[in-house]
Amino acid sequence: MSTFLFRNAALLDPLEAQLREGIEILVEDGLIREVSDTPLNSAAAQVIDVKGRTVMPGLIDLHVHVVAIEFNLPRVATLPNVLVTLRAVPLMRAMLRRGFTTVRDAGGAGHPFKVAVESGLVEGPRMFVSGRALSQTGGHADSRARTDYMPPDAPCGCCVRVGALGRVADGVDEVRRAVREELQMGADQIKIMASGGVASPTDPVGAFGYSEDEIRAIVAEAEGRGTYVLAHAYTPAAIARAVRCGVRTIEHGNLIDDETARLVAQHGAYVVPTLVTYDALASEGEKYGLPPASIAKIADVHGAGMRSIEIMKRAGVKMGFGTDLLGESQRLQSDEFRLLAEVMTPAEVIASATVVGAQVLGMQDRLGRIVPGAYADLLVVDGNPLESVTCLLGQGEHIPLVMKDGRIVVNELERA
Repeated sequence: MSTFLFRNAALLDPLEAQLREGIEILVEDGLIREVSDTPLNSAAAQVIDVKGRTVMPGLIDLHVHVVAIEFNLPRVATLPNVLVTLRAVPLMRAMLRRGFTTVRDAGGAGHPFKVAVESGLVEGPRMFVSGRALSQTGGHADSRARTDYMPPDAPCGCCVRVGALGRVADGVDEVRRAVREELQMGADQIKIMASGGVASPTDPVGAFGYSEDEIRAIVAEAEGRGTYVLAHAYTPAAIARAVRCGVRTIEHGNLIDDETARLVAQHGAYVVPTLVTYDALASEGEKYGLPPASIAKIADVHGAGMRSIEIMKRAGVKMGFGTDLLGESQRLQSDEFRLLAEVMTPAEVIASATVVGAQVLGMQDRLGRIVPGAYADLLVVDGNPLESVTCLLGQGEHIPLVMKDGRIVVNELERA
């Protein structure tokens, strides 16, 4: 594996308030070997002079769906496996180009996607996969129309349609089995539906998802395998139930109130807001085939998103960075920075996509900072993200170099 020495860097450490000028960074065997404010020497290293540009950790998106190749998720679940897989590949490559070197897939992508990236077959971010999200009958991952029913000869839970983001399981025994199956098939963590949602056809946003007994059983099974549960939830009641039952991260949380935010903070749980997806659903959903029933529900959560950030910040809730974009709107991934920056400081926004994301994944010693022993995931950026997140927007135009695992995947420094 190649050795690199970055010189004349302005280092962005998410735990520090300002850039550190004149830093040298030695990358060896895929890891950050040394970080120094004095000259480093390595006879084997390829020297890269970044000429005072910002060097920062690779970004972490905690809520993506790489198989959500269209807005109409029930239709995606019916498409041929090969078609869904091949259409997901450029979506993954584009995430990496935007500087997202790590993503957590929050439902849909399974172990084969992770293997494809790790083996070099596909170029994309490091993946933490959830397999298929678990939903009760009629819940957020039950994509059947009201005219459908579950036939007695339906495929078993371990049969996989690549485009299916979720699966249905009911009752304590059945959800235990479902968790075990998803973990056996390679899930890194378990996703559940703890309230209704927008993209699903028959569940009101305010509906409860699983019962408390079911959630506790799911959490127990995940913890027994050394992992955790993330839960889709919007309303205060749904969020509070999930957190009390041991859920580690709440996804979305748009309708949270002050009391519930304080409860989340007290339990040490995290929230992963996904503001940009509601902008996209409202502006582009109908154009790209979002069903009318889903369009009608967008207003319930869209306007509340920004208020939720204010509430959670006030309560001291730890917030990760997530996007939850579907289909053609996945190009808007970096716009989440812009929306968060309307309420949070640039430093807080950067932390959400680096050190907080690493904490959620249990990878705080390996991801989120450029320190000795960490994976060599780093970006060279034109501009200072601690002053303005504008340089992180778009499709990576202001990120001339992307390194993941010590391998340079984008290098446009000579043209920059």
